[in-house]
Amino acid sequence: MNCDQDVATCHVLDCFRDRLKRLIKVEPLLDLLSFLEPDQKDRINAKIVRDGDISAASLLIDEIIKKRDVKGWSRELITALETVGCKQAANYVDNKPPEPTEEEQNDSCVRLFDLMRLSLVNMKTRDVSTHCADMGLLTQEDMENIMTAVDRKGNTYGARLLLKQLVKNETGWFSKFLQALEDTEHYDLARELRGEPCNEDEPMSVDTFEMRTMEESEQPCADAPEEMETDSITPPALSANSSLLSDDLDSSMDNSSLETSALSTTVTEEADMYLDGQQKEEEDLAEDTDQSASNGNIVLRDYQMEVARLALEGKNIIVCLPTGSGKTRVAVFITKKHLESRKRMGEPGKVVVLVNKVPLVEQHYKAEFGKFLQHKYSVKPVSGASQLKISFPQIVEQNDIIICTAQILENSLAKAKNGDEDGVKLSQFSLMVIDECHHTQKGGVYNHIMIRYLKQKHRNQKLVKQQKEPVPIPQILGLTASPGVGGAKTQQKAEEHILQICGNLDAFTIKTKNSEEEPKKPYKRIAIAEERKEDPFGDVIKKIMDEIHTHAELKPSCEPGTQNYEQWVVQKEQNAAKEENQKVRVCAEHLRQYNEALHQSNTLRMSDAFCFLDKYHTEELKTKSTPDSEDNITITDTERFLFTLFKDKKAKLQELMGKPQYENNNLAQLKANILKEFSSREKARGIMFTQTRLSAIALCQWIQENPKFDEIGVRAKYLIGGGDQSLVKPMTPAEQKDVLNKFHEGEINLLIATTVAEEGLDIADCNFVIRYGLVTNEIAMIQARGRGRAEDSSYTLVAESGSGVAERESVNEYREKMMSKAIAKVCKMNRADYEKKIKEFQIQAILEEKVKTKKKQQKGMIKEPPSQISLSCRQCAVFVCSGEDIEIIENMHHVNVSETFSTLFIRRENVSLQERQLDYETNGVIACKNCGEPWGSMMLYKSMECPCLHIKNFVVTYKSKKKTYIKWTELPIRFSSFDYTQHADLGDEDSDTE
Repeated sequence: MNCDQDVATCHVLDCFRDRLKRLIKVEPLLDLLSFLEPDQKDRINAKIVRDGDISAASLLIDEIIKKRDVKGWSRELITALETVGCKQAANYVDNKPPEPTEEEQNDSCVRLFDLMRLSLVNMKTRDVSTHCADMGLLTQEDMENIMTAVDRKGNTYGARLLLKQLVKNETGWFSKFLQALEDTEHYDLARELRGEPCNEDEPMSVDTFEMRTMEESEQPCADAPEEMETDSITPPALSANSSLLSDDLDSSMDNSSLETSALSTTVTEEADMYLDGQQKEEEDLAEDTDQSASNGNIVLRDYQMEVARLALEGKNIIVCLPTGSGKTRVAVFITKKHLESRKRMGEPGKVVVLVNKVPLVEQHYKAEFGKFLQHKYSVKPVSGASQLKISFPQIVEQNDIIICTAQILENSLAKAKNGDEDGVKLSQFSLMVIDECHHTQKGGVYNHIMIRYLKQKHRNQKLVKQQKEPVPIPQILGLTASPGVGGAKTQQKAEEHILQICGNLDAFTIKTKNSEEEPKKPYKRIAIAEERKEDPFGDVIKKIMDEIHTHAELKPSCEPGTQNYEQWVVQKEQNAAKEENQKVRVCAEHLRQYNEALHQSNTLRMSDAFCFLDKYHTEELKTKSTPDSEDNITITDTERFLFTLFKDKKAKLQELMGKPQYENNNLAQLKANILKEFSSREKARGIMFTQTRLSAIALCQWIQENPKFDEIGVRAKYLIGGGDQSLVKPMTPAEQKDVLNKFHEGEINLLIATTVAEEGLDIADCNFVIRYGLVTNEIAMIQARGRGRAEDSSYTLVAESGSGVAERESVNEYREKMMSKAIAKVCKMNRADYEKKIKEFQIQAILEEKVKTKKKQQKGMIKEPPSQISLSCRQCAVFVCSGEDIEIIENMHHVNVSETFSTLFIRRENVSLQERQLDYETNGVIACKNCGEPWGSMMLYKSMECPCLHIKNFVVTYKSKKKTYIKWTELPIRFSSFDYTQHADLGDEDSDTE
């Protein structure tokens, strides 16, 4: 009997998936499901943090269905749903859905909540929640989460969470909620929800309301009036305004999710989100932030108001303020005044805030724009990781302020230019805020957007001369801590660079602090470590490399262990792949790993370098084996030679790495500086920047394993990026959040980070910053140094003698001074001279863009059909497919779903966490069946598995010429768009014939 019930429940879960995934409280439910394995729960919890409750619920349903062989799970699931307050979901799972009329009425109530959200969030959340809990609409955990939200994030956040939880109840919850509103003296809200005018003296009773809604739900649609006022809506028959919403539940829920995306994680997580924006840019202002945010008041300091003044007059400006000086707060203030001004003039106002990193979308939304402005305006964060069932143009249409990555806007602008309805135009925006605007340079996405702006501006000038109406263009507000000098070596070139940035952003001027207002810079020192006298560990690695050189008949032109050697060996690998010389190609790949090990040996411990090599060879051997005995992968003689070579030298390397006298001196110098900071300060908190993810992890491990650091209270943790671009597993957003939360709270007092922490992300105030052998440009130097915001902070560069690092740092200091002088000089320029130079740069930029576009169009290959190219495996040169087999999903993912191709690869587990993006997700790795070389990933697109190819893993042949590429965009061929319907139909035909 139980088995039959479990099978039936599987069918119910699948049928009602779209409803259930929005009705389930995932996190508390997981605690009660004993039939799920811990690793399954971990995946679901990670999904909650990364993608929100709805996606996590969908994954939960998938995992539950997989457990169909576990007896009695369905009853356990139903009981758990009832326990955590998901009674409506429990009824569906128990195959007891509400009657169609009740379901329709409930759906209407949900849509009504959406329409009245701006009014409902102003309720007295604590009082209403208490009454709802007494009526059984909220669980104890729900109450605790809501009260936490009110305490930490304010009444509005708590109200939103309350509304989110109410709709998960079984039918009848709406009338109980109305009663709770009446009991807490929210008579106007209750009247509005009933559809009564707010000035009526006698409120309609709950019973009368239910009867009226039931009667109206039974009336045929033709009897309904064609138009109704918004304030006279009744749930079953929404007004004409509800045409913005879809008639089905999915659409109504999706619209709800658009308004409550900030609540996709639990309240506690939301309150502790690490991306706290710039609210700590000024410590003395932070105390007033929450109070100011609750009433929409934004208080600026005198220097902030001064830099904002011209923007308030409608002029394009660049705000150049040091890290920690409140640039974003200035932008929020300008946005608020801009929208108010447009409203007073009776003109539409719409603001788009552009960022260059996905985490900054939520950061600016939660801590600044949403926090201060959402009480009055609709603010919407959008990024490539957003799970939106609504197009970007609709988001733009329905919101006042849109915060998005620049690439999303650029993609939509390009669609509009090509005549696609799913596109937007610059004319739809009245203000465009560009964060980290120093990236508005050639080739950058910011620059592409601004080129469109400049073209329209110059077209408008012609239209005015022709006495025609110009096309509206937005006001521009750029934000930066350091525009840099663009590699300038002279003061004149530095000034030209600043003018170029101003021209790219069409800025009236660049506004910055006066020199007397500049914050005190951290004390700076350079710690030089002596060169290592003996390096037997490195000598063994170099001997291994020499044997590989001899085997592959390679003659390096530079010293192993250097950046020049890295460039040389990469070029050799590319040439060998094109020439199908697998012996040289494989040897070159191994030489790259040994070169990296040498670098690690010079900056980290010898044991770190050994572990790196050992892991690489272990992983390579794994790729040469597969669980499927029919797909044995051949190991070539060269590969066997390389594996044996390392195996023979492994014992010697292990012996040498255990001798501390041969370690490099950089770590000793670094150790001395860390100990000094922590022993000389009462409460030390610092950041150490390093070059690679591998080094960040290794340095953290080194500190944690050293008892000296533990004795003085060093508590270290690493922070690395989220992109999967190296051998190191990237950090998930949840992991990053956890680390920075602990750093804010003092549980961690030393953060070891890559450049991910240099720019944009808010980091708790530090009193020391260390850059370990890492020097890039003056912008990065200023950004990193700016992390030391506390009094008496220090900035230390640790470098090896003779490495050239200290010299490059001196050059950056010189460039910083040049930049300051250049900005001052530009600000004092004669207005006519300034505008003339700006116009010259703009015309030059437009012409360069035209030339670049023309050259791209003239490339011979772009006119050729995809069938003219073919792909072969980069490692073993086996033929993979023709270009005509490749199709594109979402204008970026190149897939091959042909039956022939499916026989050429094997599948492996994806070691990196799966990352959900819109309608597709990665679902494992595909690799060459012949040699084991990775080819790409298996992507799940609208429930269809599609092998997604990464071009860097292939050699492309065109007219007998072979070439390698890093990105698909480098290959000028137009592939056909993926036809989902066609392939889905083919799948149906196949299943029918079986």
